[in-house]
Amino acid sequence: MRGVFPRRGEIWHVMTPGRPEDPHQPRRALVVSPNARNYAAGHVIVIPIYTAGGNSPTHVLLPEAVGGLRWNSYAFCEEVTTLDWGFLVDGPLGPPIPRQYLGAAIVGVRRALGEPVPD
Repeated sequence: MRGVFPRRGEIWHVMTPGRPEDPHQPRRALVVSPNARNYAAGHVIVIPIYTAGGNSPTHVLLPEAVGGLRWNSYAFCEEVTTLDWGFLVDGPLGPPIPRQYLGAAIVGVRRALGEPVPD
């Protein structure tokens, strides 16, 4: 196991399987799985991040500089996925994102799963 492991709230560059035609590989992704799981397992749960996409109940705005981002971006919570560590290319890009954005991303995942979540 690596000395450095991905931590919840960090943004990493990752390869997204099933999207070989995506010209933005590697792409940024937000780690949302708990640290204990990230350390013990050989994989992490992530939400891909895009620079375009706009507001949506399952898109969370991550402002420029948050987590090391270079521009305003959106976490697409409906695309949550699990990646083996081998798909993580580089990171973390900066410090973990603030709790308010991580909480909003978790709410976005819950909405994507059809769970009623108060506004």
